[in-house]
Amino acid sequence: MIGAGADGWWRDRPGAARRLIAAISAWIDESGVQRASPESVRPPERIVVVLEGAARSGYPAGPVANGPGGKAVTGDFAGSSLRADPVSARGLWTGSAERPALEIVHAPGHGDDAIVAAAHDAGPGTLVITSDRALAGRVRMIGASTRGARWLRDTIGI
Repeated sequence: MIGAGADGWWRDRPGAARRLIAAISAWIDESGVQRASPESVRPPERIVVVLEGAARSGYPAGPVANGPGGKAVTGDFAGSSLRADPVSARGLWTGSAERPALEIVHAPGHGDDAIVAAAHDAGPGTLVITSDRALAGRVRMIGASTRGARWLRDTIGI
């Protein structure tokens, strides 16, 4: 997903991870305060972002903590133990349900394997965002559906 846009991500993988997480968090908040159009895609109950390699130093594993105004807390969190409790993770969410959970997973090895494991744990009906055909095939075998990276970038406005 991070590599889907030509925004210099290859020069700053940790920064690209932070920007992606901030964009997803902002999209959740915009959807929750119903500023989005009726045709907009509503966030799911849970979003998992898998980071691999150098991108792992861009954000700590675990729930995304929200700062003032519900914005994702960004910065250099290498080695941090930053976590959020369910109450503080709601941010500005005013929808009928609780604010969707946004969680970061650090892949210990190959990111695709961690994505498949997360999709397996989530169960059938999970949506996986990938433009990788091989990964898409693997997650479809366990009951997940897929969308390409461009779809997510368009959906969250990056």
